[in-house]
Amino acid sequence: MEQNKLSHLNSDENREPNPVFDPPVLPAKKNWWLFSILLLATLLTTFLAGGPLFSISLLLILGAHEFGHYWASKKNGVQSTLPYFIPAPPIFIAGTFGAFIQIKQRISNRRVLMEIGAAGPIAGFVVALPMLMVGLHLSSVSPSTGIGGISYGSSYILNLCSEMILGVDPSSPYINIHLHPIAFAGWIGMLVTALNLMPVGQLDGGHIIYAIFPDKHSAIGKLFFLALFPLGYFWPGWIFWAVMISLMGFKTAPLDEDVGGLESFHKIIGLFTMIIFLLTFIPVPFSEI
Repeated sequence: MEQNKLSHLNSDENREPNPVFDPPVLPAKKNWWLFSILLLATLLTTFLAGGPLFSISLLLILGAHEFGHYWASKKNGVQSTLPYFIPAPPIFIAGTFGAFIQIKQRISNRRVLMEIGAAGPIAGFVVALPMLMVGLHLSSVSPSTGIGGISYGSSYILNLCSEMILGVDPSSPYINIHLHPIAFAGWIGMLVTALNLMPVGQLDGGHIIYAIFPDKHSAIGKLFFLALFPLGYFWPGWIFWAVMISLMGFKTAPLDEDVGGLESFHKIIGLFTMIIFLLTFIPVPFSEI
């Protein structure tokens, strides 16, 4: 998920720049020391949470997501920081709270917003899918014992891959799929992708929906926000997400100019991200057996 720290830029190309009101956009400093320290710390916490294969697989997925944003920003001349990983106590299910980049200037238009917003989830999905498939090949299946524990929810993409690779339906109450660490990293990667693609505010999905539907994005975001509350009956984590979204606000990244339509390419990648969201969304990510 990218965060926006905005500079004051002039959208009128015909006006002479004023050194007071239009300060130049300075190149964002690449803090490689901070990047390296946070990466090593997150490698450690994810290693302690799930072992080396889990740690490497998960950081590859998260790294692909954030570097997707970073490279799209660089391609479009938008200043941003390096991706920063966020370590978490190993007792936390994944040993990390994710990663982020910080945009350092106002984004020029909806086409650029679409490219930056969509690049992250698409790159993360492209890496998470083979991780999930390889991990499922290494996973095992056993009859359900009915003993208490935590059940991980199933998305459409997990159902499809499980049926293709393992020959079982993961939603069946009669079997247990013992996920290999690589598969578990793929599962978390898919969940993170879906969470980021929710069409609300400062999330990637909020940027994408604004780029496609600039006049309707606010209504779409608020409707989805309201839908989180009934979902919270089945998984309380949705209430937490609703609180986080309300704190972030429903406004998307401000643009230099809000005119002109999207090209066919941008509409296609927007549609692709919507499909990814439907494939990866898990209504109840965690439940007790």
